[in-house]
Amino acid sequence: MRIVVIGTGRLASNLVPALQKVGHEVRMVNSRTLDGLPNEADAFVIAVKDDALESVARRVVPGREELVFFHTAGSMPLSVFEGFAHHYGVFYPMQSFSKERQVDFTDVPLFLEGSDSVTMQTAHAMAESISRKVYELTTAERRYLHLAAVFACNFANHCYALSAKVLEQHGLPFDVMLPLIDETARKVHSMHPVPAQTGPAIRWDENVMSAQKALLDDEPEMQKIYELMSNSIHNLAHD
Repeated sequence: MRIVVIGTGRLASNLVPALQKVGHEVRMVNSRTLDGLPNEADAFVIAVKDDALESVARRVVPGREELVFFHTAGSMPLSVFEGFAHHYGVFYPMQSFSKERQVDFTDVPLFLEGSDSVTMQTAHAMAESISRKVYELTTAERRYLHLAAVFACNFANHCYALSAKVLEQHGLPFDVMLPLIDETARKVHSMHPVPAQTGPAIRWDENVMSAQKALLDDEPEMQKIYELMSNSIHNLAHD
């Protein structure tokens, strides 16, 4: 397939090599300049920040209305293309991307939505060429998927950052946490997260929890997070 990826960010920098690896002819185009944007392709994939998506789409689609367009945003609706594109959809890879690490798309879940059968055929052809995990999902359902991903990825990573902050303040390296983090991640491959939970909050060990909160007296925001997380852990385990 001839595929144009519009955007040069983290997702685009991972998606382009994955598509090229399986034989697609792929061109990456800077969304700010759109220099070299072709007039023909089997698919145009707009991989830009949410707040730039509609403005980029409105610059790209005119003159190409009969072609197929996708966006890659988990939180943006399919309807962002309505009124100016005829064939449009969503191609959402649920993964965390960085330019420093290339992601293997083989096991990355890809969630697809389309305005019509032409769009969905194109989406499936592209998705199934790079991933073994391809699903169709509506905009309404994808909103909850993206919310769940924020908890599982963004919030979890922020907890790593807070852990690193505590360690660094006391001269300890963050890598002492890596075996613990790795085992926690491995465990939820075979167990539901609720029974996999350990720590003072699950047993409501008030002595330990009070002592740890006292250590955060100079960090009121972290102390509040500690309290909220502890309450949430205990309440979820006893629902």
